[in-house]
Amino acid sequence: MFTFVLVKKSISLVTHKAIQHISGLLQLQESSVRNTIHLLEEGATVPFISRYRKEKTGSLDEVQILNIQKALKSFKDLESRKETILAAIIEQGKLTPALEQKIKNTYDSVALEDLYLPYKRKRKTKAGVARENGLEPLAIGIKTQRIQNLKSEAKKYLGTNVKSIQDAIEGAKFIIAEWISEDEKIRDRTRSTMRKNGILTSKVVKSKKEEAQKYRDYFDFEEKIAKCPSHRLLAMLRGSNEKLLRVNLTIDNERMVESIHRKYVSAHAPCAMELKEAIEDGYKRLILPSVENQITNEFKEKADLIAIDVFVKNLKQLLLSAPLGQVPTLAIDPGFRTGCKTVALDQNGNLLKYATIFPNPPQSDYTKSSEVIKSMVTKYGLKAVAVGNGTAGRETESFVKSLNLDVDIFMVNEDGASIYSASTIAREEFPTEDITVRGAVSIGRRLMDPLAELVKIDAKSIGVGQYQHDINQSLLKESLDNTVINCVNSVGININTASKHLLTYVSGLGDTLAKNIVDYRNANGNFTSKSQLHKVPRLGAKAFEQSAGFLRIKNGKNPLEDTGVHPEAYPIVDTMAKDLKKQVTDLVNNSTLLNQIDLRQYCSSQFGLPTLKDIIKELEKPGLDPRGAVSTFSFDNRVRTIEDVREGMILPGIVTNITNFGAFIDIGIKQGGLVHISQIANKYVSNPADVLNLQEQVTVKVLEVDIKRGRINLSMKDVN
Repeated sequence: MFTFVLVKKSISLVTHKAIQHISGLLQLQESSVRNTIHLLEEGATVPFISRYRKEKTGSLDEVQILNIQKALKSFKDLESRKETILAAIIEQGKLTPALEQKIKNTYDSVALEDLYLPYKRKRKTKAGVARENGLEPLAIGIKTQRIQNLKSEAKKYLGTNVKSIQDAIEGAKFIIAEWISEDEKIRDRTRSTMRKNGILTSKVVKSKKEEAQKYRDYFDFEEKIAKCPSHRLLAMLRGSNEKLLRVNLTIDNERMVESIHRKYVSAHAPCAMELKEAIEDGYKRLILPSVENQITNEFKEKADLIAIDVFVKNLKQLLLSAPLGQVPTLAIDPGFRTGCKTVALDQNGNLLKYATIFPNPPQSDYTKSSEVIKSMVTKYGLKAVAVGNGTAGRETESFVKSLNLDVDIFMVNEDGASIYSASTIAREEFPTEDITVRGAVSIGRRLMDPLAELVKIDAKSIGVGQYQHDINQSLLKESLDNTVINCVNSVGININTASKHLLTYVSGLGDTLAKNIVDYRNANGNFTSKSQLHKVPRLGAKAFEQSAGFLRIKNGKNPLEDTGVHPEAYPIVDTMAKDLKKQVTDLVNNSTLLNQIDLRQYCSSQFGLPTLKDIIKELEKPGLDPRGAVSTFSFDNRVRTIEDVREGMILPGIVTNITNFGAFIDIGIKQGGLVHISQIANKYVSNPADVLNLQEQVTVKVLEVDIKRGRINLSMKDVN
């Protein structure tokens, strides 16, 4: 019993420390952090907390809640590391009260490792061998500069493993070098100097100059690392990893060594020269490589976070692209020699018919291709055409337009469609169809509902972001998964049409429950009430609480089922309607009635004004898709290849990727053009994402065309 009480007290203290630390770190109220951590530890999801527990968190958004979640994990990891370090030092019998307090009060992982460094078990080192040979007392004498006659003193240490006076002195210097390298203040000063004044240099590996042409901007390059943009650093490090560039980080080493001399060396004292040599060795051999790696990794981690942020923003915009909606669609995966894979899809994206047509060279069978398309459009009542934007996309689009069908025609970004076609998900959906059919279906479904289709594809294959293969992969995956979850839950999912894979991302669900929901739906028909979720196998009270608010039932018995009003709040809406002597159905889409409601009357400890205001918004526009509506677009017919592009041309385009240095624009050819950040607007732009959106339709001017390198520079200045 006594041990149990001590353990509980320890956990409580750590939790309080965590709350204080995270609150200060993120500049958030302690009460908000405390309540958020409590909800997370109870199993609540980030979307649920941000949407339905605003009173507890102080209306923190998803980003803030995710930051708390990450900070809590980091805090726990650091506390665990402290326990490991303290145990190791205790085992050596070297833990002092002052050192223990210093370790416990450290919240920087690098500083913590510096404190542990003198006690860390090391591989066999030069200093370790010297200690084994009994040279530590000689090293102490040299470091303290108390030895008057060094050669005479060193002679005392000669033996089997120490053959000469010089060997003894060298061994003692190795020990001193290690002591110097373990001085936390020196390491910290070196880090600070490198962080602030370090020069990043890049040189091409001469024997690989031809192979390294894509890195030619970095063949002879140097810049302060503190001022180096993230994309530039990642580019150089990629070149280094490919063994095409030599990248180094340097500082004024002479000045750093001199500053250490001033700390340890008395200019005219005995052994001053030997001590200086040991210091220089400790700095250059032990401190410098270690700190260079630390600072490079530190800036690499920052660059990773910036790149991930760009990726996340792009992915979010792509996932939330405007959907065409439930419109019967003809989808075409274009091609030349192998033909165009063509499918008819019903309003729910189900495959109705498949055919291959050959309207493009070399066959150029316009007549039969026309007959197939016209027949499919007429027979299945198709209202739209989705054409993939890959090889032969422009030619196929022109062919379809020439048929003068009474349908809207859209070019659809097909990045990642081939990845989907060969995936397990595609095989589950279309077990009897080959990958070409699956690819065409994916293109059509992307037009109808980008979110529902793109969640089936690894986000790294969708074609947004920068340097996605060079950054921290686990952190990237975590961030992208969180983004998908955020998008899915912000839109709301139709429980009667959603695929198993889409349901997986709904708050509180997952693979098993998503499958169980689909199986239940297949066996019992469409859901008519969210309360039916209780009948789904293994879907308990917690899963219902976390997921119900993000699921939608169209044309259900209760109009609230097609809103973001959580079932736990249905009684409040019933009371509001009753107080107005109306039915709930009377409140829906009725701003006049809703404006008569005094929300303060309905406030409680569970439902405060933030939640009540959200309820009113949902009632005003039930079932509203926040993604807007899709619009048609046409490229310039003069441009089909890069050879057609001329300096000075004004062209329509679509934003396909946004980076920190600019935006890539699809102008209807294989090569995308780049609008550098300086060419986006007539005013200063600090971040392209502040001005542009993915899939936005823009007008650009061609500044330069480099056919050999396949590069097109564009401008958006003075073109509208």
